[in-house]
Amino acid sequence: MSSPTVGRPVAPTVSTPVAAVLDAVVIVVFAALGRMSHAEGMTAAGVVDTAWPFLVGAVLGWVVSYVLLSRAPTDSSGAVLVWVGTIAGGMLLRAMTGQGVATSFIAVASIVTGLLLFGWRAVAGAIARRRRA
Repeated sequence: MSSPTVGRPVAPTVSTPVAAVLDAVVIVVFAALGRMSHAEGMTAAGVVDTAWPFLVGAVLGWVVSYVLLSRAPTDSSGAVLVWVGTIAGGMLLRAMTGQGVATSFIAVASIVTGLLLFGWRAVAGAIARRRRA
């Protein structure tokens, strides 16, 4: 079994539109979980209020992926840029809009969004490998 060459793009496991939707879904799930864990209101407006800075950050990560990798971040290597954009952009926007950016929140948000963003890509990759086998 061979591994991809360093620097060579890994074949995407899902289409670009599906990857974008999945990234948005997991960020909204992250926001909803956070609101639930802090007993905040579970309204659509509340979830959107929590999620929007991270969604904008994810878009930033997608743009950076296109600029640096010349492709959509549909696999785990591209997920790094989406993850960094989600956290850096999300926290910057939260700070600029007076929302909390405590160190513990940054740590938890980084871990949870990382697990979710890399997680769906890992599952999609496993399914793709199983189908090829």
